[in-house]
Amino acid sequence: MFKNVILYRIGAGWSASVAEIEASLDSARFVACGASQEKSIGWCEPRGEAHGPLVESVGGQIMLKLMIETRALPGSVITKKAEEQVAHIEATTGRKPGRKEIREIKDSLKLELLPMAFSKESSVGVWLDPAAMLLVIDAGSQARADEVVTMLIKSLAGLAVTLINTQVSPTAAMSEWLITQVPPSGFTVDRECELKAADESKAVVRYTRHPLDTDEVRGYVESGKLPTRLALTWDSRVSFVLTEGMQLKKLAFLDVVFEGSTAGKDDGFDADTAIATGELRQLIPDLLAALGGEVALA
Repeated sequence: MFKNVILYRIGAGWSASVAEIEASLDSARFVACGASQEKSIGWCEPRGEAHGPLVESVGGQIMLKLMIETRALPGSVITKKAEEQVAHIEATTGRKPGRKEIREIKDSLKLELLPMAFSKESSVGVWLDPAAMLLVIDAGSQARADEVVTMLIKSLAGLAVTLINTQVSPTAAMSEWLITQVPPSGFTVDRECELKAADESKAVVRYTRHPLDTDEVRGYVESGKLPTRLALTWDSRVSFVLTEGMQLKKLAFLDVVFEGSTAGKDDGFDADTAIATGELRQLIPDLLAALGGEVALA
């Protein structure tokens, strides 16, 4: 649960009960791709139990899950078969098909071959914190998070969200931490970093399992290479990689988080949710403070 986190602020004035959210999502429940369908997207059960609720509330935290199924046909396969058909037409009629006809041939082949294509399913966890007016999407890319946001806004009337923006950009803050070798309060700098040149060369230097409090690293940053990723640990409890786009990647809850808890690491959905949201509800404000605070919505 929660491997890659993208943060949004929920617009003022929106509220909905669990029952209201459930009713709203039900009309967009996930249905598997049909035989000639390239993509299907919809809401599914966060617990993974068939025909269960689409909304789970654990300690006041609302959990959703979006399912995406795609059928992929390699373009090379369609192109090859289209070329074979074009060659057959030329050989039997002496006529060379035009661009429009070739496009129609390719479209027809796609419909014909789609039922035989392998399908791929992926899911995205969604966490709504109504008290903090926070939306957290467990997506590995901004493009996938955008899909989730689009579905949320379509499904939940009146919902508006904005990416969280901070007074100090992650890049500027990470540069300062590496140059001064002084991490923000409550955090430690770990042993992973990516630096990218701002000039036309776009040269990249990556460190993995390497100390970053060195003259070499400081020299790279002072010479203009900008940090795009930096590994951090918060309060010796949660480790992650902060990116230039304000994403938290490779999120991991450390063993100390589970000490004294009656729930083990694999104890179930409610325990996992309570632990993850409990830790992140403390980490996120500390991270925003380390970045100079949040830019207020207009």
